[in-house]
Amino acid sequence: MTRTAAHDRLGRLLAIVPWVAARDGPEIAEVCRRFGITQRELLADLDLLFVCGVYPFTPDVLIDVDIADGRVWIRFADYFRRPLRLTPPEGLALIGAGAALLGVPGADPDGALARALDKLATVLGLGAEEAVAVELGPVRPETLERVQQAARDRHRVELDYYSFGRDERSTRIVEPWRVFNTQGQWYLAGYCQQAGGERLFRVDRISRVVVLDEHFSPPEAAPPAAVFHGGPDDEVIILDLERDARWVAEQYPNEGVVEERGGRLRVTLRVSERAWLERVLLRAGTDASMIRGDPAIRSEAAARILGRYLPAPAGSVS
Repeated sequence: MTRTAAHDRLGRLLAIVPWVAARDGPEIAEVCRRFGITQRELLADLDLLFVCGVYPFTPDVLIDVDIADGRVWIRFADYFRRPLRLTPPEGLALIGAGAALLGVPGADPDGALARALDKLATVLGLGAEEAVAVELGPVRPETLERVQQAARDRHRVELDYYSFGRDERSTRIVEPWRVFNTQGQWYLAGYCQQAGGERLFRVDRISRVVVLDEHFSPPEAAPPAAVFHGGPDDEVIILDLERDARWVAEQYPNEGVVEERGGRLRVTLRVSERAWLERVLLRAGTDASMIRGDPAIRSEAAARILGRYLPAPAGSVS
């Protein structure tokens, strides 16, 4: 499992725990519906709780999970009932993290977590004008609701989609396997009929979604929720990055990073779309040097963009 997938799984589990703990044994099917996951995924997540606690990790300081007759109970160890002593920076960080968790699908905006955050904000002296707001990417609520419902009900969808990598719009028929958020954005992962394989779609780039009256069967083991899956046929490039361009290695999935002298990095990237690479190189400017790949790609992209702003030759029709 990739690091991104583990991060998303942790966020989901942190949202599930307070919701289940606040109820007297909700049905497993109800928990799965609320959080948009399968029973197998839920049970795998709950298995992690059996080893969650504090030193010396004896039963009295571990979280307790009971599963029986299709229902689940989560009880906290006595240690977790003791009030914590937090510094103001720790409290503010906790409010920010908690506010982000309230954005996870299925989280209860009026539940125990929300009430605890309100109390913590009061203790820290945060007023309404100083509220901590954590928002994911700007997605139209009706679009997000439709793709989430389609993923839960296993319905195909028709999407009008803008591809950032190709810089083009198209209409796709997609089998939505899962909808998830990571790095501040919502994504839909599924099988695209036009591409003939798995594809990832950013929900904020979907301009229209129609839920079709066509069911599909998802794969038994869907790929992990990750922003990018490099293919064996994708071009592999190598960049030398100056200190001011280290964000390239930190922001995008890569095949490896090597520290060089003077704070420079040598990063290996697998690239599926030329337009995406052009944007990265233009943003990095002279702080990124191409070691492996087409050395003319940056100058060609810059000339093409510049041409859009130059006056048209006399007598030409635009």
